[in-house]
Amino acid sequence: MCGIVGVIAKNELGKEWAKYIPAATAALKQRGPDAQNYFSGDDAELGHCRLTIIDLSESANQPMHDDELVTIYNGEIFNFKEIRKKLEEDRVPFKTQSDTEVLLKLYKMYGEKMLDHLNGFFAFAIYDKKNKSCFVARDRFGVKPLFYFENENCFLFASELKSLLQFPIPREIDHESLYEYLQLNYIPAPNTIFRNVKKLLPGHFLHFQNGTVECKRYYLLDESSEKQIAVTNYSEAKNRLFELLNDAVRLRLISDVPLGAFLSGGIDSSIVCGLASRHTQHLKTFSIGYREHEFFDETKYARLVSKHFNTEHTVFSLTRSDLHESLFEVLNYFDEPFGDSSALPVYILSQHTRKHVKVSLSGDGADELFGGYLKHLAEFRARNQQLPELSAAFLSPLWKLIPKSRNSSLSNLARKAQRYSDGIKLNLHDRYWKWCSVADEEQVTALLQLHHEETQYAQRKNYLTRYIGSKKDLNDVLLNDVSMVLPDDMLSKIDYMSMAASLEVRTPFLDYRVAEFAFSIPASFKIDRRHRKKIVHDAFRDFLPPELRNRRKQGFEIPLHSFLTRELKPILHNYVSDSFILEQKIFDLSAIRNLLEQLYSSNPNDSAARMWGLLVFQHWWKQWMS
Repeated sequence: MCGIVGVIAKNELGKEWAKYIPAATAALKQRGPDAQNYFSGDDAELGHCRLTIIDLSESANQPMHDDELVTIYNGEIFNFKEIRKKLEEDRVPFKTQSDTEVLLKLYKMYGEKMLDHLNGFFAFAIYDKKNKSCFVARDRFGVKPLFYFENENCFLFASELKSLLQFPIPREIDHESLYEYLQLNYIPAPNTIFRNVKKLLPGHFLHFQNGTVECKRYYLLDESSEKQIAVTNYSEAKNRLFELLNDAVRLRLISDVPLGAFLSGGIDSSIVCGLASRHTQHLKTFSIGYREHEFFDETKYARLVSKHFNTEHTVFSLTRSDLHESLFEVLNYFDEPFGDSSALPVYILSQHTRKHVKVSLSGDGADELFGGYLKHLAEFRARNQQLPELSAAFLSPLWKLIPKSRNSSLSNLARKAQRYSDGIKLNLHDRYWKWCSVADEEQVTALLQLHHEETQYAQRKNYLTRYIGSKKDLNDVLLNDVSMVLPDDMLSKIDYMSMAASLEVRTPFLDYRVAEFAFSIPASFKIDRRHRKKIVHDAFRDFLPPELRNRRKQGFEIPLHSFLTRELKPILHNYVSDSFILEQKIFDLSAIRNLLEQLYSSNPNDSAARMWGLLVFQHWWKQWMS
């Protein structure tokens, strides 16, 4: 795993920007602490930070050259040995044992079509010294990030926004992005918090030549899954899923450094750990729990799974004080507002895990592919209403009277019931957006002094919900989650926080073969009135400990409300103080006061999630905009 940054000049003024490459590379050092190197060409300057995982020798450092090409690369190609073997049969010579060299030689043979051969996650650039062109690509599902900027003088790209901010690019807040952020607590691609900086979409590449940047899509999950042989027999589908995921895990165990796995105690990470233990001895597994909040703790299940598969298990037991101690390390790493509060425990888990291993497997991606979230069950019931759903809508006035929060089972149930009864009144697109959000459009509009552009926002929202209604079953919602929620929330969180700890995290469920299989089967194999991720549970029913079969799904959450109203109270009040709000001229002071009042009330609802997103933004603003 690594960090990459590059500047390609269009003219003499653009060449002046090459002087910022050392600082831009240094900004990525946590992604690659083992080596930092540069390439200088007539009109190109490339920087690379390396985290050594495969072929630890200096000969595998980057930028890597041959006669005509030079590459910088962030990621892993898990099938690189098979690709190398085929290239060697065509008498292609190799000097290293790295997957980077395979990437370079594959591009030389196939050009942009080389992307079809890769099974892995990546963001890379290949510069052609002869024709002064540059090819930049991102993996199919957006596991690895890539930001870019273009003006009349140059083209810039980097693994992280903070690297680009070492260049003198304008820092103009995109109002539509801020409006989306305050609803979702993250900013969906291709946009960023800055108007003139973009994220390369998953499954896309950029080609720079003759001063022009062209963006193309090379992969679409929907089209690729339709080409698969449909499996309509449920028993056969279960067996196929087991085989595919087993091989995906096997491929992701390739490493020249110590490797382990996250083990939360949920079904997804338990499956990954169980399959990994079939292919490697003495697998190291890691989990975290909360001493003060049993409601958020699932470490007893992690221990049970560890015992079942005979792994070497380590539990990190946290208090809110531990969360507090890591707070500013997390907030300082964010170079774009990112309000998913579970980033904090992911960082702490990554930090502790990094003391033992350099690579970890995780179960991320399963929920989006196979329908694991409560909103998926809610959507199924909204489309297939029976008496309980009709009753929920009828009882909407009652839910409004019951205090709602995420702090206990009863208050959380009331919160979910109110959210459901509000959502079923909406059309498919608006309901999807609402159930992805922590705040309504009306709430965010009231919060902001800055006005977004309605037409542009509507166009963005239509694009971000483009798959809703495209299928005859619930696969439309799952496909939309894979295109938006997965890369821009879940995978961004994993990448941000694992890279902050210099840890590589691999996601077997996002092997493209598993994903294509997931969308070649009907949604009825995944979800019904009572079950989420049905085929995942059934395919691994006899493989996992029986205690996991009927346990409820538990998100990777923190006791956010008590954290904000106790340990973080002084920090929060500083960030939403009257003087700061008036100085910023971004937020409406009375709306901020109302949100703060709700947070401390007996009926906080989702105010903690909203306030956390606001706190993150305020810290980001002080760090990058003051």
